[in-house]
Amino acid sequence: MNPEVLIAVESDGQQVRLCAQSFGDPADPAILLIHGASASMLWWEEELCERIAAGGRFVIRFDNRDTGRSTFYPPGEPGYKHSDLVADAVAVLDAYDVERAHVVGRSMSGGTALALAVDHPGRVVTVTFVTTTTGDVEMGSADFPPEPDPTDADKVLDHLVGAMAAYSGGSPHFDPAAVRALGERDLARGGPIASTLANHYLMEFDAPANGGFGDIAVPTLVVQGEVDPVFGPRHGEALAAAVPGARLLVLPDTGHDVPPPTWDLFVPALLEHTA
Repeated sequence: MNPEVLIAVESDGQQVRLCAQSFGDPADPAILLIHGASASMLWWEEELCERIAAGGRFVIRFDNRDTGRSTFYPPGEPGYKHSDLVADAVAVLDAYDVERAHVVGRSMSGGTALALAVDHPGRVVTVTFVTTTTGDVEMGSADFPPEPDPTDADKVLDHLVGAMAAYSGGSPHFDPAAVRALGERDLARGGPIASTLANHYLMEFDAPANGGFGDIAVPTLVVQGEVDPVFGPRHGEALAAAVPGARLLVLPDTGHDVPPPTWDLFVPALLEHTA
């Protein structure tokens, strides 16, 4: 694991800070991991990143805006559009001198991975969609806890653990102690939690500009949780059907996440896909 780095980006006249971290040898093929709404890069766990890197990959994870150590905006006032987050991903690749990467987009950031593949095709070798959707299948529902008082750290942490439990869909893989420990690290490292909880859901989704899933021209892997309560199995099936030649990997007994018990399945599949 290499130290975190801060990347300065100019975006629409703003100076934006992005925090990123890499694992492995820069000479190896690069994998860019992009997490979803309200999640910092810590939710791509260090051990997972190390395991992927041990397979001969240069792994990069980063904090989207309003998460981790990247730039924050006032709660309810995201100073960016989805296309800006796509440009941020390109800026991270530039900062690491990566011309082309294997892109992995998770949940909301499946949209970022799609936009990279169709709007920046020269930067993408393969794409992997993890627990995401085309948007053409009705969403499921989960019993999420109410929004916490953002000034009460204990309540925020309880909310985080409760939300992750709901996202797990009752999976036997859910480990509340591990989630709580990771949540404590995330909250201690991040900026205003009210911004993290709200702003990604309020931005304008204006990307991609040049097509959709059917226009992806690189090898594609779709990773789907079997018991995902939000984007259930039909979402993964629809996504795999929408992308020419895509392959579908279903993680058994898994919700809207990629928990450690699935890594023996997920990591070899990702390494094979990015070989």
